[in-house]
Amino acid sequence: MGTKTQSLAHTKWLCKYHIVFTPKYRLKIISLQLQEILRDLCRYKGVDIMEGHLMPAYIHMLVSIPPKIRVSSFMGYLKDKSSLMAFDRHANLKYKSGNRKFWAGEYYASTAGLNEATIKKYIQQQERHDKLTTRKYATPFKG
Repeated sequence: MGTKTQSLAHTKWLCKYHIVFTPKYRLKIISLQLQEILRDLCRYKGVDIMEGHLMPAYIHMLVSIPPKIRVSSFMGYLKDKSSLMAFDRHANLKYKSGNRKFWAGEYYASTAGLNEATIKKYIQQQERHDKLTTRKYATPFKG
């Protein structure tokens, strides 16, 4: 079992979270540039994306967040900054979503614990569960 702990100055930690969030009004406008934005923002905060999947109407991520960062503050940061960066790159999005709010206010987060392999498998198989969409892009969050 791969339970590799990470460390800070005086802490050993293993904090993994399964996070799901959606664009406001479930707008189907997920793009590969959004994948790059999310990857960069996670890297800035020291958050490791262990698995991720972009669907047109939602995003699943398995992330390792350091204990010095609250999940709620990380999600606020991720959603705020990514929406600003998305609106900067795609000016027409602000007319579709209005009020410069790209993401819905709520999100789902659960601790992964030792179920990491199960959650990774679940995230990878999201396309089979969502019969309405087809994959038209490269595997996100790799690289």
